Amino acid sequence: MKHGKVSSRILSLTAIAVIGAGLAACGGGASSSTGSGANSATTAKGPIKIWYSNNESEVKWGKDMVASWNAAHPDQPIDAQEIPAGKSSEEVIGAAITAGNAPCLVFNTSPVSVPQFQKQGGLVPLDSFPDGAQYIKDRTGDLADQYKSSDGKMYQLPWKSNPVVLFYNKDIFAKAGLDPANPKLATQSQFLDTARTLVKSGAVANAVWPSTASDFFQSWFDFYPFYAANTQGSQLVKDGKATFNSDQGKQVATMFQTLYKENLASKEVYKGDSFADGKAAMSLAGPWAIASYKGKVNWGEVPIPAAATQDKSYTFSDAKNVAMYSACKNQGTAWDVLKFATSKEQDGKLLSQTGQMPMRKDLTTAYADYFTQNPAYKNFADQAARTVEVPNLNNAVQVWQTFRDAWSKSVIFGNQSIDDAFNGASDKINQLAAQK
Repeated sequence: MKHGKVSSRILSLTAIAVIGAGLAACGGGASSSTGSGANSATTAKGPIKIWYSNNESEVKWGKDMVASWNAAHPDQPIDAQEIPAGKSSEEVIGAAITAGNAPCLVFNTSPVSVPQFQKQGGLVPLDSFPDGAQYIKDRTGDLADQYKSSDGKMYQLPWKSNPVVLFYNKDIFAKAGLDPANPKLATQSQFLDTARTLVKSGAVANAVWPSTASDFFQSWFDFYPFYAANTQGSQLVKDGKATFNSDQGKQVATMFQTLYKENLASKEVYKGDSFADGKAAMSLAGPWAIASYKGKVNWGEVPIPAAATQDKSYTFSDAKNVAMYSACKNQGTAWDVLKFATSKEQDGKLLSQTGQMPMRKDLTTAYADYFTQNPAYKNFADQAARTVEVPNLNNAVQVWQTFRDAWSKSVIFGNQSIDDAFNGASDKINQLAAQK
């Protein structure tokens, strides 16, 4: 179970130290964009710098978008580059904020890092533009509410998501005597029974192979999608309180514990993509994976199973967003570029070039022809309307690391009961969530 370019797209624990180092020298979230200076900055026009992901398909989209803008706005050119190399893109961004030389826009901002960047004084609230709040609402709809910060402002524009689903290998299913056209994965009990059949048949050594690494973000690709499905879209923390220490959360934990206890999933960390390599029969991934599986796996996909059959499935969004950074001098141009880059035309190009889902409330209708011509992506477009994001918390990384440590102890390695591990993690996370 491999997530595309995880290591370059998330915030490492080391980055917290980098970010923290700048707090004494920097003010609070909007401190760099208040007062008369802010008014002039938000209307100033001129050259800007932007960064985009180093993902090959996104680089192509970024270059094309920049060329289109520059051809029409020679007096407000964009200077664009890939995010500089580093341990993680967010660590690079955090260091740039501290140094005061962040670009105007980064088209690869992880939601989990936004509260820290805001705390650094590194972000511009997009609501500060007269049409900011309305533009985000009109484009994204109600899903945008998940991305509001604790002060009620929007420091990120919801851009694109990779809703996580359950992929399965049709050939391995057939080898195990299962019907690939009816994989029996509608509920979590069916998922477990199917996993047992796959391994017992000898068709594959591992029914599924989620990463057992201790990185905080790994829970986004085992626990969180199943928890979202079980709860119809609950976040890990809501209203400052942990939600996972519940029947729904423990049910997911028990299911995964069973996978490990019955040797249906390996406790080893696989170096590579176990699904693409035929070492596992199932995998959790988003539409980014379709291109990487092409020619390697005869795959099918189903929504993440919940404990009981549900009409509408929910899952983890795996979103990447766009933020504007307070070092930007020509924020008027940056805002115009942000709207241009997330227009219906540019979102359509992003979809066709990367297979990732623009976070638009009209996604399925705006690009109906694309989904008709590319039916493999149609279910992802439907799923994109029902996704859950990581909670917007100042200590988000520590919160997820606390949860991951409890999960590893109890679910993967069985060194602690699920009840004890979840009780302890819940108490600690409540304390972290209360910190400003």
